[in-house]
Amino acid sequence: MSESTIPALSVLDLVPVRSLPDGTRQSSAQAVEASMRLAQRADELGYRRYWFAEHHNMPAVASTAPPVLIAAAAVRTRRIKVGSGGVMLPNHAPLIVAEQFAALEAVAPGRIDLGIGRAPGSDPVITQLLRRTGTTSDVDQFPQHIRDILALTSPDGSTVRFTSGGEYAVHATPAATGAPEVWLLGSSDYSATLAAALGLPYVFANHFAGDGLERAMELYRSQFQPSETLAAPKSFITANVVAADTAEEAEARALPQLRQFARLRTNKPMRPLETVEEALDAETDGIEQTMVAQNRARWFVGTGADVRAQLAQFAAKHGVDEVMVSPAAGSYAAEPMDQSTGRVRTLELLAG
Repeated sequence: MSESTIPALSVLDLVPVRSLPDGTRQSSAQAVEASMRLAQRADELGYRRYWFAEHHNMPAVASTAPPVLIAAAAVRTRRIKVGSGGVMLPNHAPLIVAEQFAALEAVAPGRIDLGIGRAPGSDPVITQLLRRTGTTSDVDQFPQHIRDILALTSPDGSTVRFTSGGEYAVHATPAATGAPEVWLLGSSDYSATLAAALGLPYVFANHFAGDGLERAMELYRSQFQPSETLAAPKSFITANVVAADTAEEAEARALPQLRQFARLRTNKPMRPLETVEEALDAETDGIEQTMVAQNRARWFVGTGADVRAQLAQFAAKHGVDEVMVSPAAGSYAAEPMDQSTGRVRTLELLAG
């Protein structure tokens, strides 16, 4: 792909929840409505796919239940693929995940992606609460649980074999005519090599990982084993993106999320996402400033034309024809709570 070619674009949504200077905050209902409107706009603009992340017990993130959000987005869009980015599989029994996504495939045939990861998506206390299901939460079983989901969501289903020699047929849905496309997500050598071994498409989570992109992609491509569903490597990369009508506005809208990332990385208490005004007026210490600067260097921020050019170079450098953008534009205090003006404008400007 030449550096001038604009890659296909997709969207990753964490359903951000923002605060107001008077101490109130956006409600979960308002945050979800803003994301549904964003998904509709992405559909209208021709984006390839729209994924929801899985995070838990975070004041600034309402994407706790990807299957629910996927269902809501599916019925409010026409053509865009909708999915998870991703379901954190150790938090869930494989059969439950298979049933949920088989049902989603029945709701929107041919439009469902099942992105799977093995990170907890939260802190150790919440992880313990999520993983009270015994052996189903064993991270060591992650590869086998992926195989189970692939079998369960297929039209043929799976077979459980007992030590006594008996067999028991299991289907995620009674009469599937198709299956969700399963993607493996990660930011490490482990996820890249596992995706290659299983012959699955792979996504590198560049939006939060600082290093390892080149090595992970090389491992995936060099070790890829063709499977029944995928003959050759298939991958894309995520990126944090803010586009606005001026470079100055883009930098201002990027600041709330940049500061939130810095708080997360320095183990400071999480809070709803600041407004642009709050972020601009806030006092920051030296460590926070360093973290903001380091993260900003990895983000794509500027006018639509500038960011489009940067994404084209980024995609060409890493040999992908698709980039999934996490639209990280913050909101001004006066903007409607059930809309996400900056994120919508980011998608519009990137679409050209």
